[in-house]
Amino acid sequence: MTWPRAGGIAYSLGLDTSTKDMRMKTLLGAIAFLATVIATLVPAVAQDMLDMVDLKSEAFTKAEMSRADIEAALAKLPKGQKLDLTGKALNGLDLSGMDLRRTVLQSSRMMMVDLKGANLEGVNLDSVWSLNSDLTGANLKGASMFGAQLVGSKLDGADLSGARVAGDFSKASMVGVKLDGADLSADEKNQSMGLMRGTFRSTNLEGASLKGANLNRAMLEFASLKGADLSGVTLTESEIAGADLTGANVAGADFSGADVNSARIGTMTGEAKNLDKAKNLDKAYRN
Repeated sequence: MTWPRAGGIAYSLGLDTSTKDMRMKTLLGAIAFLATVIATLVPAVAQDMLDMVDLKSEAFTKAEMSRADIEAALAKLPKGQKLDLTGKALNGLDLSGMDLRRTVLQSSRMMMVDLKGANLEGVNLDSVWSLNSDLTGANLKGASMFGAQLVGSKLDGADLSGARVAGDFSKASMVGVKLDGADLSADEKNQSMGLMRGTFRSTNLEGASLKGANLNRAMLEFASLKGADLSGVTLTESEIAGADLTGANVAGADFSGADVNSARIGTMTGEAKNLDKAKNLDKAYRN
């Protein structure tokens, strides 16, 4: 069985997946098997990852490195290599303004971290835990954020153009964020831990730019998309019930199968595609 994104599970358990020890491989195989069994017993819906960890534990409240440690390690890094911070506890650090493009942050714990203005372009942030963090104005172009947990974080003005965003950004502030060409769609192949997709439940996306983004089956319930640019966006089978699209530009946006129950769509601008094929269109607010 192939697990393209299994690193998050292994590192959350404190395992070193780079080891060649046969016992470790056996253990990881057992974990994969158990997760597969669980997946057959639960609906294919996104699980609440917050219920699966103790956020008050030292793993999510302490830091095993300082900003100075990271800066020193980057300074000594040989040309062409990356600083592997996979699974590291970096909670509460001030990493604002840092150039972190040469780091790997997969499965790291970065709770309440200050990343304002940080350069994370192209960085692997898969399965990262970064609740209530500040990424205002951060550069996340082309970053990979599969399974990332950023509930309640602040990403106002951040640039996630071309990023792979299949994580939980519920209740986050993403005013004026840039998601042009980003992939927020559901991963149809890797559902062992539930349906992984861009989740923006009750998220503030006012004035955001999502031009040409893929939001197939994305979760946007009760999100505020006032004045957002959704031109050319794929919204097929997305869940936007209760969302506010007042003044949003939906020119060329595909609404096929999108659930718009109680969504405010009356003052959208531009001509959308297949709006007549949206679910619960009769229950949307058209005035």
